Amino acid sequence: MSFFPKISFQREVEEYLAKVFRNNELIAALGKQEVESKYQSLLSHLSHPPSFTTVRVNTHLASVKHVKKLLFEEIQKQFKGLCVPVLEHPKLQDILLIPVIGPRQDLKKHASEVIVGAQCGYAVLRGAHVYVPGIISTSRFMKAGDLVSVYSDIEGKCKRGAKEFEGVKVFLGNGISELSRSEIFSSSGPLNGLGIRMIEPVYLSPSFDNVLPGHLFLQNLPSVVVSHILNPQPGERILDMCAAPGGKTTHLATLMHDQGEVIAMDKIAKKVKKIKQNAELLQLNCIKAFCYDGTKALSVEKREDEQEGPPFLPESFDRVLLDAPCSGMGQRPNMAYSLTLKEVTSYQPLQRKLFTVAVKLLKPGGVLVYSTCTITLSENEEQVAWALKTFPCLQLQPQEPHIGGEGMRGAGLSLDQLKLLQRFDPAAVTLHGMDINSLQDSREDDLISLANKDCIGFFIAKFIKSNSK
Repeated sequence: MSFFPKISFQREVEEYLAKVFRNNELIAALGKQEVESKYQSLLSHLSHPPSFTTVRVNTHLASVKHVKKLLFEEIQKQFKGLCVPVLEHPKLQDILLIPVIGPRQDLKKHASEVIVGAQCGYAVLRGAHVYVPGIISTSRFMKAGDLVSVYSDIEGKCKRGAKEFEGVKVFLGNGISELSRSEIFSSSGPLNGLGIRMIEPVYLSPSFDNVLPGHLFLQNLPSVVVSHILNPQPGERILDMCAAPGGKTTHLATLMHDQGEVIAMDKIAKKVKKIKQNAELLQLNCIKAFCYDGTKALSVEKREDEQEGPPFLPESFDRVLLDAPCSGMGQRPNMAYSLTLKEVTSYQPLQRKLFTVAVKLLKPGGVLVYSTCTITLSENEEQVAWALKTFPCLQLQPQEPHIGGEGMRGAGLSLDQLKLLQRFDPAAVTLHGMDINSLQDSREDDLISLANKDCIGFFIAKFIKSNSK
């Protein structure tokens, strides 16, 4: 059941993707019809939000049971007594899952309209309210307290401050305006703060604005899986190469019971500041964050200074996480993907530079986990094939927990190798909505199974570096 149109791409990107998902290896294994059906299903899924909101509990400060009780009470308050369960995951014992109700197709649209940018729109579909920076246009006479219908300008065509917009827009639900049109768009008006409080979103998800901030971290399910697969141990030295905004960094520190050292790097200063803020908020002291380009993090000679930051000597780390910069095509919801083909294909060489540094910084016997939030072969399975050929010291390892599917055919990897990889494919389940009645009739096991599959597109590979040089 597709509520929104399929994701749209620039023509050359669409042609590129069609070749990837209709490759000869796939067609030989599954047949043309099955391959085409899976590809079309993927395009539909990407424009819709996942079926569950996933939050990671900061087990450094509180137990999952305690936070689950607090969260259940908060959601009841937000949803005005509507009984939506908070589920524990049997294999990921530090996360909680909240089913998303929707799409709700019976909402009445109001005459007063607010147009928001695409990114703001995606956040609204996952439970956020509308903040002033996300508002592009409102109806001419909108006042504070008005009931308004909120739409997303998915193609970015609406002019800021416009009084009406006839372009492509997607209905996100209804809300109450906190400010008048003149307050939002006056030159001295508020640049931040709440603009529209959503009261009838198309997809009903809890808002996490200032909800248990030291106890919860909003994180997609596959992103939580990554840290468990790296499996850091207390006392080890861990490198998170491309760490912002710090979700995985703080998770690694928590799994280590805040004992040892987690070095987090990112080359954008503002993002490094965010990592430090998240570490402080979650009260984790073993994290050291540095503003540094990961491709330059290897030092060829020993330095005399005792500086603890990058660059680092070879074989400095017990484990390395390379959650690589990527084309981000697995993110959901996304209705109009804006990158050009040149931009999409620019990530593979950058990932290889970072991967080469990661291998050199890893101690013999150490573990390297490579992950992306994209769906292409070139950034995922092709990178694994390249890595195994380029670095004879690396061996693919089984992953625990293994919740997603196996790797995708098309990069020349063997079936045994594909089974060791983990690819979260949003199209692995049929796209369907959830209402409160179907939710209450569902078995918990079935809901967990749905949460495992209906998430963002993601890829994980785990390697061990052999002791032989």
